Amino acid sequence: MADYYDILGVDKNASKEEMKRAYRKIAIKYHPDKNPGDKVAEEKFKEAAEAYSVLSDTEKKAKYDQFGKDGLRGGFGGGGAGMDMNDIFSHFSDIFGNSSGFGNFSDIFGRRSSGRNSRHNNSGSNLRIRMKLTLEEINSGIKKKVNIKHMVACDSCNGKGGLNTQACPHCHGTGEVRERVSSLFGQMINVRTCNVCQGEGTIIKDKCRKCNGDGRVMAKEQIEINVPAGVASGHYITIHGKGNAGIRGGMSGDLLVMFEEIPHHLFTRNDSDIYLTANISWPLAVLGGKITIPTISGNVSTELKAGIQSGKYLRLKNKGLPNLNTHNKGDQIVKIQVKTPTNLQSDEKKLISELSKIYSNTKIGISKYK
Repeated sequence: MADYYDILGVDKNASKEEMKRAYRKIAIKYHPDKNPGDKVAEEKFKEAAEAYSVLSDTEKKAKYDQFGKDGLRGGFGGGGAGMDMNDIFSHFSDIFGNSSGFGNFSDIFGRRSSGRNSRHNNSGSNLRIRMKLTLEEINSGIKKKVNIKHMVACDSCNGKGGLNTQACPHCHGTGEVRERVSSLFGQMINVRTCNVCQGEGTIIKDKCRKCNGDGRVMAKEQIEINVPAGVASGHYITIHGKGNAGIRGGMSGDLLVMFEEIPHHLFTRNDSDIYLTANISWPLAVLGGKITIPTISGNVSTELKAGIQSGKYLRLKNKGLPNLNTHNKGDQIVKIQVKTPTNLQSDEKKLISELSKIYSNTKIGISKYK
């Protein structure tokens, strides 16, 4: 599939309202009722719906802009082929006027409407937590245990919600209710989820007392997170199945662990490179010599050339952070800052005064500000 922005004909800076107008225009043009039997139109209608679902969502759009389609995980806008027409209109009712009945076109996205399975989604929701990491932990990678509270299957009813199920009397077991409505395409049949059985088609006569028929209860759990070396703030990993359990046996959601880097007291990070300022005495700057510099993996010794100037940068190869998912490492950049002495003793002042006589005829060098 082409780039989402190209599909809608908008640029990356387009407002949500501009994206909505662009999608509405394309959706009306390629709507299946206007193009019966036209597979090309069906595909364009499908692509536009998927593109709009991503770009109109701030979080999905940010992931798409940074990582492309690989940054989108499941759902609409990461695989639109898993949805039917009713799914589309449930997502975009503000554009299409809550209409969703389209005769034989419900299988455009790869599945036909089939009662409760396509109307009702009893899957559990995703959870999101933040994990703070030190630069040392990021450098080495680490396993950390976290405590979470999430919905799990009820152990009293094995997640079923109770006993003695029967067909819902309101929808007669279909999980959906049909209504004739008016929309921009004329009179249409709106198919909505039954609000009595929540789309399941069945109701429970004897509800479990522990979960009150929900099939799940709140519980605490400790899990171990394997943090790879080289992550940064904004990166995340997904632990599948560790979100909230679904209602009455529905699929569990995922746990999204968002990483947050704790600012270091000494180092500054830029991608995989680390920056540090080394304050040296002016005699050392004049004469040169060995100095010890701290790095994220321990102290190293390096040689300063005689006459080094304040503001000079040294590069310590491979002393930075690991690049995520590779064996390469960044560098450590050391800025040399010559420290001017203050609060001198009388004997120190005398020595410096004698030294200054040697350079008494040296003029100040003037150059352009950088």
